[in-house]
This record gives sequence, structure tokens and C-alpha cells, in this order.
Amino acid sequence: MKDALLVLSGGMDSTTMLYEYADSIALAVNFNYGANHNAREAECARLNCRKLGIELVEIDLSFMGRHFESSLLSGADAIPEGHYEDANMRSTVVPFRNGIMLSVAAGLAESRGLRAVMIANHGGDHAIYPDCRAGFINAMNAAISEGTYEHIELRAPYTGLTKADIACRGARIGVDYSLTYSCYKGGRQHCGRCGTCVERREALIAAGLEPDC
Repeated sequence: MKDALLVLSGGMDSTTMLYEYADSIALAVNFNYGANHNAREAECARLNCRKLGIELVEIDLSFMGRHFESSLLSGADAIPEGHYEDANMRSTVVPFRNGIMLSVAAGLAESRGLRAVMIANHGGDHAIYPDCRAGFINAMNAAISEGTYEHIELRAPYTGLTKADIACRGARIGVDYSLTYSCYKGGRQHCGRCGTCVERREALIAAGLEPDC
């Protein structure tokens, strides 16, 4: 039953969820919040939604890029290099990003008569991003349920998985990761050095796939 809305960035994780749960997803939403990589990710989101025949809504949240502090919103040169576990990656946090996007997604889902919102946060994000952790997801699920007439559910089935786990799932169902984008610098090609590129490469190798960054 197609009863869910998916928050779809166009990166590896949400694209895997798009394909794995395609039978449940009636609508996807992509947000432009002013990050370096939003435009490249949106291209991938559009392409994969067209392939699956799933409607995509694109919503502008560019006020975040104008008013919030994060290296992710400050140009490619501001992005630190290294692994996600490194302390310097904390500069890439966009304050309460998932809370804002999920609030909008919940309103859109209720407006469309859907029963659930899906998000592809995962365990590899927990150390750096507080709005990807299980505690946040549980609290947001309660808030969305209480704040909607139909008690919309927040589904986050990847919360306890690593990015490598997700890539392995995607490989099993044939997800083409060349049609996804991850680099925080936002160039035409993955830089191979920022935290999300390093994590992408490790995940693809773990899944037995050829790394592209």
C-alpha cells in the first residue's frame, strides 16, 4: 500500500530507501536548504523518481542557508576533510535540519492523505548529527503523531544500520549508485576527501561495488 512520503535528498541512503520501499512510497520530497551539494543531489532525486514513476515535490528552504551557521552552507572551501568520526566534521552540522524538514514533510503528508513520513538517517550519522539519533527520531515521531489528526507515523528503518549495511541492501536490489551524489563540496565530481565522500567510498567497497570517489 502506497501510504508514505519519503524525504529524498538524492544521496545513497535515501535513494536506497526509495527503491527498497518503493511499494510503500506515494510521494517523495526534496529540500533545497542552501547547501553546496543540494543542486547535484536534486538532479539525482529527479532522475530516480522518474525511473520509478514516483512523484517528487521540491521545496525551497533557502532561508536556512541565509540565516543558519554551518560549513555546509558556506561554500566548498569551508568543508573540512577527513572521516565523519573526526571532530572537525561537527562544523557540517546544520542546526535542527531534520527537525525542520520533517515538520514540513509531515504537513505535506497530511495534506496528501498519507499515513507516514520516511527518513533515511543511519547509525553512521549518530556521532556528529544529533537530529539523526534514535532519541530524536522517537521524539519527532511522537510530535508528528500528536500534531496531526491522522496520527502520522515517522518511519526510520535505517536508524540502527551503518552506511555499509545500506549499500549492501542497495547492491542486493540493484540500486545504481552512480545515479546518487554525496560530496559536501558540491562539485560535478566527488572530491574523495570530505567526510561524506570517505564514508561513501568505504560503504561501496564493503558492498562489493566499485568506489567512485
